[in-house]
Amino acid sequence: MENDSLNVETVQDSAGLMSVAADSVVPEFQMPTAEQLGISIVAGPVFADGSVQPLSVTIGDTFDFPVTVSWSVNGSALLVVPTSTATARGLEQVGVSQESARSVKDGKEIASITFTYKLVAQDTGSLNVPVLKFEIPTQMGMPLTLRTESVPVRVDEVYNVAPVFVGIAVATFIVSAGIWRMKRRVAGLAALAAKKESQNALQSKMMVLKQRVNSADSRQWLLDLEEACREFVAERLKLDAEKVNLENLQKNGDLDAFGDKEGWTCLLEEFAHARYGGGRRDGFENKETWKLAMKLMGIEEDV
Repeated sequence: MENDSLNVETVQDSAGLMSVAADSVVPEFQMPTAEQLGISIVAGPVFADGSVQPLSVTIGDTFDFPVTVSWSVNGSALLVVPTSTATARGLEQVGVSQESARSVKDGKEIASITFTYKLVAQDTGSLNVPVLKFEIPTQMGMPLTLRTESVPVRVDEVYNVAPVFVGIAVATFIVSAGIWRMKRRVAGLAALAAKKESQNALQSKMMVLKQRVNSADSRQWLLDLEEACREFVAERLKLDAEKVNLENLQKNGDLDAFGDKEGWTCLLEEFAHARYGGGRRDGFENKETWKLAMKLMGIEEDV
């Protein structure tokens, strides 16, 4: 008997047994791919627009590396089983967890499973999270295999902030020292200017007294000269001119640094005579007293 559709023939062997020989081979069954079944897999953290974020960590850091498998539901559920490890050169897997979710995209319900691998960076440089494999069991007994791409990871050295703090401290010290020196210099210049101004004012006052040696009342002229001497001593000793008592300063020896001691004694006697007695004096006497005061105060007359 002959069948064209199957193309088989029956043969009688010597023992009278029947055997069938086929002159054609039945084609092997081909599993559909994940893309054909609408299954996708994404490895690594992603931005809101779906693009994968570059990975950059520091040595010793523990970081998460997600892998998401998603598919159109259509009333079906899938079992996804991870079959590999994420441990590789410079990276060690210390844990993995999974989470299921559902969402709607373009009017279709999408199911997903996210596997989150916890990895520790143990070396520096340009490393790679290895290819990760997953299997989905099927009713045909042959599982469907999914694979990720290798993902680069940049691992940097621990940033040492100590040199930065030291540099900041040194820079702060230098700047502070510069500011302090600048302030000190400004203060010194201001003090020098004030001293010069005071000296000029005193010199001007002494020049006026010189012009009045013949015309002014002798008693008042001596009292004005005493006031000028008080201002000089007050400026040198950093005292209040209104509270300076030249007689007390002389007794304490404070005037010894400003010229001849006997000269100050003579000058103070003239001032005391003017305060408690007075009397008319000749102009040349006032001129000699003025010269003595100029000498004791170290003021030179401009020529």
